[in-house]
Amino acid sequence: MKSFMKYVGFPALILLVLIQFLPIGKDHTNPPVLAEPMWDSQTTKQLFERACADCHANTTKWPWYSNVAPISWIIQEHVEDGRRHFNISAWGVQKRNEGNEAAEEVEKGEMPIFGYDITHPEAKLSTHEKEALIQGLKATFGSKQEKEDDDD
Repeated sequence: MKSFMKYVGFPALILLVLIQFLPIGKDHTNPPVLAEPMWDSQTTKQLFERACADCHANTTKWPWYSNVAPISWIIQEHVEDGRRHFNISAWGVQKRNEGNEAAEEVEKGEMPIFGYDITHPEAKLSTHEKEALIQGLKATFGSKQEKEDDDD
């Protein structure tokens, strides 16, 4: 056990401390809100803010562990990726905003991403709340199927 700590544990601890000084995953900015969608209801907006907004709006709440590498790297990438694909804070301004896919991703269980509700228990929706969010997202943004039908 002592040799394990000497050859693996101690170097791993030193590495963990050293990576804290890398300037990666620490750009915890919340750009200004430029525009918001016209929500179909206040309920949809509240459910979205509770379960989705940390990654899909410019109002991210950055928890303490978002400053600890390597977790900070993962969180930063998730937020940047989420905002790039679907950002309600840049609605109508952002060139590509995949809101019409939001309901389908929630319906399929692809959103929120695995593990998000473990660290954000308030984001865990009941079956009824999830169904209300899906219907509200469809009413607010349309659906992927509607978009495909319009393109035909």
